[in-house]
Amino acid sequence: MSTDKKTIILEVKNLKKIYNNHAVVNDLNLTVNQGEIFGILGPNGAGKTTTLEMIETLRPIDEGQIIVNGFDVNQDSLSVKKIIGIQPQTPAFQDKQKLKEILEMFGATYRVKVDWRQLLNDVGLLDKANSYAESLSGGQRQRFSVAVALVHNPKIFFLDEPTTGLDPQARRNLWELIKTIRDKGVTIILTTHYMDEAELLCDRVAVMDNGKIIALDKPKKLINNLIKKGFKKDQKVEQANLEDVFIDLTGKELREK
Repeated sequence: MSTDKKTIILEVKNLKKIYNNHAVVNDLNLTVNQGEIFGILGPNGAGKTTTLEMIETLRPIDEGQIIVNGFDVNQDSLSVKKIIGIQPQTPAFQDKQKLKEILEMFGATYRVKVDWRQLLNDVGLLDKANSYAESLSGGQRQRFSVAVALVHNPKIFFLDEPTTGLDPQARRNLWELIKTIRDKGVTIILTTHYMDEAELLCDRVAVMDNGKIIALDKPKKLINNLIKKGFKKDQKVEQANLEDVFIDLTGKELREK
């Protein structure tokens, strides 16, 4: 989606988080535009998840300021919670509760009436409405956690490594779902260790290391900057890769019980 008309929906200013005299997040600044998919990349321990948790009001801020759609996280965290949706790395749900019941329960938490049929249809799980969460496959569980995060029509949707552990079909299916959510006007912020995923999905990416953002731009711009520095690699440019072979041989449809 184009972000030519840039309306800032998230602004992070001089953000810090300190543990044992070590700055896990160190004077971090960034802005996210409404309607874009924004990726935060970095090695383990770079501060990605800690940054997200402070934005999501899940972890206290030591220094700095976070403004989400005009609300200050420190001063009005309740208003922030009402307009964000969160998909955690490892979603967990109540045992022996049907999917439609879980959605209705989360809707009641936000005091909204839930159209569970539409939500489940949007994530391809309408036929599982009367199934228990514990019976879902990994890909189904990830898609259901997306439905749960969207019950209150959030303005910003956070995903923390959403495709980790998924097979190629489930991974690509989730990519399409993320783009569909973005196309409905929801701003998406995600972390991932898969660079191909970030390159395909993200309008812009921030690269973090040692608690700081060391680069921030469109993926293609960052790649072109590297090439301009003289970077070369001994590799043929192929029209397909092994994952494409796998999908072609086994089909694009999801393999779910």
